Amino acid sequence: MSDISLKEHWNHAWEKQDDTAVSWFQEKPEPSLSLVERYAPDRTSAFVDIGGGASRLVDALLERGFSDLTVLDLSGSSLEIARQRLGERASGVTWIESDVLDWKPDRRFGIWHDRAAFHFLTTPEDQQRYKDLLDSALQPGGILILGTFAPDGPEKCSGLPVCRHDAATISRVLGDGYELVETLAHDHVTPAGRTQHFSYSVFRRS
Repeated sequence: MSDISLKEHWNHAWEKQDDTAVSWFQEKPEPSLSLVERYAPDRTSAFVDIGGGASRLVDALLERGFSDLTVLDLSGSSLEIARQRLGERASGVTWIESDVLDWKPDRRFGIWHDRAAFHFLTTPEDQQRYKDLLDSALQPGGILILGTFAPDGPEKCSGLPVCRHDAATISRVLGDGYELVETLAHDHVTPAGRTQHFSYSVFRRS
């Protein structure tokens, strides 16, 4: 699938139904929210949500006083949903419409969160590109929070193949520069009532 058709795929996925009906919807963004609050050095830490789209995580972080928030997503439609929902508060967030692998960040972040993008990278080459980008954008001592489909989770999402992970497989991609500090299993119940097994891993960059 080309970059253009992939972008169209995700825009269509958001536009064809209410954002609360997509399989990945969470009214309360857990365990992401608890993990960010636990590991954020402070509320001024630079935070980026990779593949954040219309996720309610940014709403919850704004409500808790986080002041340096960035949301990146390939789908402009998903970002517009979030901006419309937040209203005036959207001006306090940096919105980036880009494929993560094409992104060229001009700053570093203290917290990198991803519940949506990494498991769609199904080749070692793309996973390495992601890791190289992470190296350039996450500051030393920074926190990486990755939520992916678990080894016994779905093999596809929105009709696209995924690469399922646990802390061990992610550690192999990241290499020695990242220390695993926590891992946990999470059962996500979709709006349709199906249970999807996720694995969350928290790393600290050395």
